[in-house]
Amino acid sequence: MRGRWWALALMLIGWMAALPAVAGQLRLDGEPVQGALLTGHVAPASATVRFAGREVRVADDGTFVIGFGRDAERRETLVAEWADGSRVRREMSVARRHYRIQHIDGLPTRTVSPDEDALKRIRREVAMVREARRRNDPRADYTSGWRWPVTGRITGVYGSQRVLNGEPRRPHYGVDIAAPRGATVVAPADGVVSLVHDDMYYSGGTLLIDHGQGVSSAFLHLSRITVKEGERVRRGDPIAEVGASGRATGPHLDWRMNWFDRRVDPTLLVPPMPGG
Repeated sequence: MRGRWWALALMLIGWMAALPAVAGQLRLDGEPVQGALLTGHVAPASATVRFAGREVRVADDGTFVIGFGRDAERRETLVAEWADGSRVRREMSVARRHYRIQHIDGLPTRTVSPDEDALKRIRREVAMVREARRRNDPRADYTSGWRWPVTGRITGVYGSQRVLNGEPRRPHYGVDIAAPRGATVVAPADGVVSLVHDDMYYSGGTLLIDHGQGVSSAFLHLSRITVKEGERVRRGDPIAEVGASGRATGPHLDWRMNWFDRRVDPTLLVPPMPGG
């Protein structure tokens, strides 16, 4: 009888000792906050990771990435599961942010309240961008590090509520950087060009770069695009020039980022703006 109790005790001790090891197989770098893009690591890489109702792609080395939208819920759940049935569930409390209200006046009426023909064009262009953002390549180019695509005065911030010509509109999902027309825009991280369009209704010259596993950057209001769809770019490579095309009141770059359909804040990834 004593032998059986000893056997059960040893099994229990072994099971309890294994718990920290299993938990240690899942790591998440950074703090969950609205607008954040967080990189994680799971070992072994054969694990299945789920977050926000989707299975998250995991790179061969176990790297993965997740994103929190502007209005992310207070709690999010990340789950990793292995073939042997072991499982880790990470409950995250998402920090909330307070967003500015930004008034922009002097915009042409047609860009604020487009007619039916313009709306048809806008829907087609939105569909093109949405399709590009659906890409789920195995590359983890987002780990190359991040830099500002252009330097200048920040004139618009992520998440701010836009009031255009006195009318409340959708929030702004990027960061606006004032720069001279023709200033060089560079790739903020490694990636592959996934969309090039010279003249979209709202965003004018528009360029998207896919950084892998659902992470993408968009560059709006460009005067010139110097790369082609499918082209591989490295962090710091010239990709375009600043302009004032589309719905813009002056030359600037609107830099936006997504994790699939979740819009994230680029400024959480880069150092402070030089000279800012």
